[in-house]
Amino acid sequence: MICWALVLSLPVVMPLTAWLAPVSFSRISTSAWLSLAYVSLFSMLIGFVFWYRGLVQGGIAAVGQLQLLQPFFGLALAAALLHEQISLGMFGVTIAVILCVAGARRYGRINPLASR
Repeated sequence: MICWALVLSLPVVMPLTAWLAPVSFSRISTSAWLSLAYVSLFSMLIGFVFWYRGLVQGGIAAVGQLQLLQPFFGLALAAALLHEQISLGMFGVTIAVILCVAGARRYGRINPLASR
């Protein structure tokens, strides 16, 4: 679906790209081009393939709820690798979201029709 959205948007994006393009690309470093290629190919295109495969295998509802925890893994990595400061508020929100996801997963398994 993502690829089709890109194909359908191409007639609009191409003229805008040509109009807004810089006069010269010489000031853009090789590492910037490689970073763009990496993000475009691996993080976006190939990442979607594995993500949707995981959704199929684990179930959309279960895996979709786990995706709510993804920003907090990023927060933990930023703290560990980049030495970002984590405030008490950030930690509190993280715990609250984890509890909400755990509760939704637990109570989502209960069949309300079975008790009738």
